[in-house]
Amino acid sequence: MIAAVLEGPGNVKAVNVADATLKEPGDAVVRVVAAAICGTDIRGYRGQPGPVRGPRCGHEFLGVVEEVGTASATVRPGQLVLAPFIFADGTCSTCSRGLPSSCPSGGMFGVAGDGGQAEAVRVPFAEATLVAVAMDEHDERLPAVLALADVMPTGYHAVRGAHLTRESCVAVIGDGAVGLCSVLAAREAGAGRVIILGHHPNRLDIARRFGCTDVIESRGDEAAAAVADLTAGAGADLVVESVGDQRALDTALRVCADGGRLSLVGGPHNALETMTCFMRNITVAGGLTPARTYIPGLLDAVLGGRLDPSPVFDATATLADIAVGYEAMDNRQATKVLVRP
Repeated sequence: MIAAVLEGPGNVKAVNVADATLKEPGDAVVRVVAAAICGTDIRGYRGQPGPVRGPRCGHEFLGVVEEVGTASATVRPGQLVLAPFIFADGTCSTCSRGLPSSCPSGGMFGVAGDGGQAEAVRVPFAEATLVAVAMDEHDERLPAVLALADVMPTGYHAVRGAHLTRESCVAVIGDGAVGLCSVLAAREAGAGRVIILGHHPNRLDIARRFGCTDVIESRGDEAAAAVADLTAGAGADLVVESVGDQRALDTALRVCADGGRLSLVGGPHNALETMTCFMRNITVAGGLTPARTYIPGLLDAVLGGRLDPSPVFDATATLADIAVGYEAMDNRQATKVLVRP
């Protein structure tokens, strides 16, 4: 079969690999219908720190079950299924607490198992991992469902527990797919004001579609001053940091209100000033989203017409031309690329 392979920084290719096959009784083999390229993939593509090192690529996919192991009771061939970006056993203490992202037996697709940017994927712990989707593989809502594999649950995780109201102000640092889904999640949670800090016009247009009320395109001191102006000097009640670098983290801390909440979902790669958080009574939240826990509720909202994160996909690539998709995201010519095998 064909799969995307990262052969080194800046070098992704679609190559022939061994077919996905069952190895354990709880496995399933899924024929991929649609996959996606994530910002985490781009970090690996650039040779930057993060989980993605290759050779296999991709952790966001949905598809049709082709084969199941002998332990499968509810996962059946022919089902359309969505896979969260991390597989998990569903039986350990962390899974029981709703945190499959910390499952000691689990792992990230493309890192600890087959990559989703492929013609097929072996899915461990299929019963606990896969979510059946009540539609066929040609449904026009596939992009909206695919967004639930990672970025939309991450946006939801960013605002969950913040108790947002019409009086709440949320500031989102970063206009990538996670930042955009955080805007959508904040508006769905009831926030009256949602500010996005970004500088890519096409992405900011999506943020406006998702309901952001204010756009700040400046950076650093100017961005912090702009948030202060919009909030009468108070800062934002919730700040979502969706980038992960030091400059974004510093800006997030500066624009957070005293007594506010700082949600880190950008995979922080640098240092947070904990003394500042202590002195200003800032709650630090966020973390690696337990996507499998959130997917059923988010899927109901998508299928019920109440949620549509599909606009984060603004480009499409075929698996054979996967390098084109990576280049588009690396060059900021695309927000998020949908991959069709």
